[in-house]
Amino acid sequence: MSNLVCAIQKNRESILKEWLQGLRAVIRRRDLIDDRELEIQTTEVFAAIVDVPSETTLENFTDVAWQPLKYLLANLSASRGSLGFTPSETAMFMLSLKPSLFTLVRQQHGNNADELFMDISIVNDFVDKLALHTTDSYIHGRDQVILRQQGEMLELSTPVVTLWDGIVALPLIGTLDSARTQVVMESLLQAIVQTNSRFAIIDITGVPIVDTLVAQHLLKTVTAARLMGAECILSGIRPQIAQTIVHLGINLQDVITRFRLADAFRLALERSGRAVVRIGKQPTSVSVAAPREA
Repeated sequence: MSNLVCAIQKNRESILKEWLQGLRAVIRRRDLIDDRELEIQTTEVFAAIVDVPSETTLENFTDVAWQPLKYLLANLSASRGSLGFTPSETAMFMLSLKPSLFTLVRQQHGNNADELFMDISIVNDFVDKLALHTTDSYIHGRDQVILRQQGEMLELSTPVVTLWDGIVALPLIGTLDSARTQVVMESLLQAIVQTNSRFAIIDITGVPIVDTLVAQHLLKTVTAARLMGAECILSGIRPQIAQTIVHLGINLQDVITRFRLADAFRLALERSGRAVVRIGKQPTSVSVAAPREA
């Protein structure tokens, strides 16, 4: 069955020319790719098809000889995805090769219906596998981009803020899951080490729901911070969350809690030996003063 590969190799110039003409007729995204780039991509892909050993068969797409072609198609899918091509447009790039190969098969077996049908079926399956591999590579590349973006968003959504010397705060917004909790824990512990902080405030005002799983995540973070030598204060305990915690029987007795972030900050200042005092008659002007030495 390697006769098909040999026939493609012998007629490579005519097949490539016909394929390129067909592509230019069906391509509708000239704003994303010009004729020169399209010709380069087509030539590279077709070269990967015809440069396999002559004993290679089209029906055995798992053969090691097709690995360079698969690698090239994966890179092509990634580049087209970054340009803005859709999966169907990327797959159509390979599907448009069928008419050129069908023409070759008709020239080879035009008078033998059985051989004509058999070879057309082989060519059809081969090109379909190329298109499917291209689509799978496109989806895999897109999934990798989504995962990377999700990781970046997780890092951006867990900022650790230095409120004062030795006091850091971690405001949480959104739902906590295992993956995000790991990022939260790592960010907080790194901040504690870098700033040499003794107090860490975890504010959950922006967390919509606190269930058993979320509470467990918070307790693990508090425990990890204690092992680093920092005392944790949990702020943002709204009445609804307090009722939920009591109803679920979650034990937070060993965790210091406060209703507002400001209350937690005031407590951290007091425990670090500082006090908040007003200056002058301005009710909104406050300063933080350290206690006088005896």
